[in-house]
Amino acid sequence: MWQGRADDYAEFAGARAGHLYRSACLLTAGDTHLAEDLVQETLGRLYVRWGRVSRAENPAAYAQTVLTRAFLAHQRRRSSGERATDVFPDLPGAGDGDAPLRLTLLAALARLPAKDRAVIVLRYWEDRSVEQTADVLNVSSAAVRTRCSRALGRLRELLGEDLAEYARP
Repeated sequence: MWQGRADDYAEFAGARAGHLYRSACLLTAGDTHLAEDLVQETLGRLYVRWGRVSRAENPAAYAQTVLTRAFLAHQRRRSSGERATDVFPDLPGAGDGDAPLRLTLLAALARLPAKDRAVIVLRYWEDRSVEQTADVLNVSSAAVRTRCSRALGRLRELLGEDLAEYARP
């Protein structure tokens, strides 16, 4: 019986790891190393609880919730010895034509507070409803709407005219 669960978990992890990684990259504003760590932590937590997770209505949404909470926990416990940087490592797929736009957006996301980043990623990358986002973040729906509005306003302020040069006609 355990082998069957392990096989189910391996199949799930293989199918979701890429999506979790992309979400983690957005949450971390392009820090691919931290994104990998968060995905590993998420998959480890899921493995431990796989018997319960596999019976959940939507294991993929559960995984995304675990990832977001792992990111927020990391932001809270970040040691004082760590220093943020504006220099991004080489990103996968950097050879395509959207690299300048991607870097501009990641730089703008990096300047948002962690909870604002989480709201933006959940609402617009994950396409979750206000209520689903509130549930993941353990806040009220009103708090999500307020934080989302402020975060989008801050992104518009940060991007300003920079975004216009990347817009395609």
